[in-house]
Amino acid sequence: MIQPDKLNILVTDDHTLFRRGTMMLLESFGEVGQIGEAENGKEALEKLSEDTFDLILLDLEMPVMDGWETAKKITSKHPDVKIIMISMHDSLQIISDLIEIGVHSYLLKNADPEEVHKAILSVINNDFYYNQLVSKALHKKVQKDGLDKGLARRADISPREIEVLQLICQELTMKEIGEKLFLSEQTIHTHRKNLMKKTKAKNAVGLVKFAFQNGIAAF
Repeated sequence: MIQPDKLNILVTDDHTLFRRGTMMLLESFGEVGQIGEAENGKEALEKLSEDTFDLILLDLEMPVMDGWETAKKITSKHPDVKIIMISMHDSLQIISDLIEIGVHSYLLKNADPEEVHKAILSVINNDFYYNQLVSKALHKKVQKDGLDKGLARRADISPREIEVLQLICQELTMKEIGEKLFLSEQTIHTHRKNLMKKTKAKNAVGLVKFAFQNGIAAF
C-alpha cells in the first residue's frame, strides 16, 4: 500500500535470493514504505505503469530485458523515478555510459547495507549518490574528453548558477544550498532546472560531470 510519507522502492533482479534479501534489507530502513519486486526489466516497466515508485534498484544483467534497456525506457517514460543500478561489474566505461543515459548512481552487489541506505537517501534528496566508483568513472570520462573551460560560457551559465552547481557537487540538498546562499529552496530548484536545461544534463549526476569538465569542481 502506498504511504505518502515513505519511500516506495521497486527491486528488480532475476536472482530470487538476492532480490528477496534486498527487500528484507529495505524493510529495516525507517524511510521505506512499499517495496515491490520484478525479475526483469519488462516486468519492472509493467509495475511502474501500475503503481507509483520513487526509486528502482535495477540489476544490470537480466533476461527478457536487461538493466541497460530498462533504464533507457524508464528515463523516457517515467522520468521522475530515480534509478540506482546494481551489478557485480565495476567497469568504469559501463558506469560512465549509464550515467550518460540518466542513471542516478551505481552500486556493486557486495555494497554494505549502510552504503545502500546512504545511496537511497542521497539519490532521493540530492538526485545522485557520488561514491568512489562513480567518481572514478567521471574522472576517466573527463580525462578522455579533456577539460573544456569554455563550456560554462557557451552554455550561458551565470555566476549564481555556478555557485549553485559547486554546492550541488558538494552533495548539499536544495534546502541546504538555499540556506547557504540565503535564497529560498524554490529559487534553488529553479536554478537547478535552468542548469539542467542549459547543460542538457538528465539529472544531477550530469550536472556534476559538467562541473568537472568545465573545471568548476575538482576531483
